[in-house]
Amino acid sequence: MNNKLTLAPELEVTDWLNRDAPLKLSELRGKVVVLHAFQMLCPGCVIHGIPQATLIHELYNNNEVQVIGLHSVFEHHAVMNKDALSVFVNEYRLQFPIAIDKPTTGKDIPVTMEKYQLRGTPSLVLIDQDGNIRLNHFGRLNDMQVGNYIGRLLSTGSNINDINRNNSSKGGPEIGKYDTNGCII
Repeated sequence: MNNKLTLAPELEVTDWLNRDAPLKLSELRGKVVVLHAFQMLCPGCVIHGIPQATLIHELYNNNEVQVIGLHSVFEHHAVMNKDALSVFVNEYRLQFPIAIDKPTTGKDIPVTMEKYQLRGTPSLVLIDQDGNIRLNHFGRLNDMQVGNYIGRLLSTGSNINDINRNNSSKGGPEIGKYDTNGCII
């Protein structure tokens, strides 16, 4: 457990889908931010993460909770470009804002993914109303748990025990492998 709060770094992205202007985390203070990091070719993202982000977006009022998709590509870079992502977003009818993580020159891991120390996709980051990271989780997380965490943040603004950034996803894939739970860097 990590009880020290960390201010969420700003997203470093190249573009946005479902959004005319960029979103800045500093401008979202007062809201709970649900940052869903995904890759469109990740089985765990398609089966669990994206549907969960969609449900959160549909359930909560944007005045209280802001869902942001973060397309963080760390593999298959040539095929997971903005045009392919636009088609994917349209086909899956995703309505929440989606940021395209900024690539890092000479590295597979994009900038925001590295800044948040994400271990793979899907990853879920909950940011409280003060801009602090309250949860950073790799892999599948039960919808009831996520709803409970968001509800607790909305009702109190605190009291969620942070999950250590180095959490492990039980039953998840080995490093460099993927399954329906996620894709590991």
